[in-house]
Order: sequence, then C-alpha cells, then structure tokens
Amino acid sequence: MQNLSKKIAVIGFGNTLRRDDGIGIIILEYLLKFYQRKGIDYLNFGSASFDLLHRLKTYNAVLLIDGINAGFGPGELRINALKDIEYKLDNFVTSTHELNLKGIFELSRNLGIKTKIYVAGIQVEDTSFGEGLTKALRHRKEDIVKEIAAFIDKIFS
Repeated sequence: MQNLSKKIAVIGFGNTLRRDDGIGIIILEYLLKFYQRKGIDYLNFGSASFDLLHRLKTYNAVLLIDGINAGFGPGELRINALKDIEYKLDNFVTSTHELNLKGIFELSRNLGIKTKIYVAGIQVEDTSFGEGLTKALRHRKEDIVKEIAAFIDKIFS
C-alpha cells in the first residue's frame, strides 16, 4: 500500500478531437471535479507521452488513464500494474499517442524508472476525428469514474 505522504499522480491521456480517444482526459476532469484527493497530483498529458517519462521519476506511484483498443466491450475498464499487462507483438493493445503503453513500459524499464505504474485502460469504440464520446462510453462514464476513484482510494490510501 502506498502512503499519501508519498508523491502520487493520476494522469489522463487522450485527444478529445478523436471521439472516444478523449476518454482519459474526460475521466480525469470528472475525478478532479468530484473525487479529488489531497496529496495526489492530477495531470492532463493529452497525447504527449514522451513528456511523461521525464515526469514519472518524480512520483512514487502513478495511475495512467487512457483509451485502449484491446478487443473488449466498448467502455470496459481494466486496471492493472503496467508491468502485469501482457503485450502482444502485434501491439493489439494500442494507443493513438506518441508512445503506446508497451513503449512507455519498455522505456521506463530501460531508463531504470522505479515508479509503480498502474494503467486504467478503457476500451474505445470510435477514434475517428470528431468531438464527443460514442453512446456506449457516454453511458459508462460515471461508472468508470466511480471504479477509478475506488481504485485510487484502495491503492493510494
């Protein structure tokens, strides 16, 4: 268990101009508004994952929130330690950012970053250009926020 006196961050990824790809940012905004916790930094990284690697070193634990394409049902949430996610050679779990989750894991390991990294991956349905979430993700949004808030309370307190 992490102690709140340690440095912790919740980081949202996504591009709100690519439909469901913005889910990480939208969930981060809801967490800030309704479930913000003292001692935790909430950061919006958009799609700039290279910048993340430099920031990871300053935290003991991080929760990354991102839309994924892993073949689950639209809006399905999976939260795992980054080191425990199975990466397939064909990058079946993909992201639309500079680095996908596999790249973040490999670079953080190669750079010797000791931060405990968790990933809240949310299955997307449509990442084409356009604004607004698909109906499936809109309907799951509040439940996703509650599940992630419960995870934050359990792991980081």
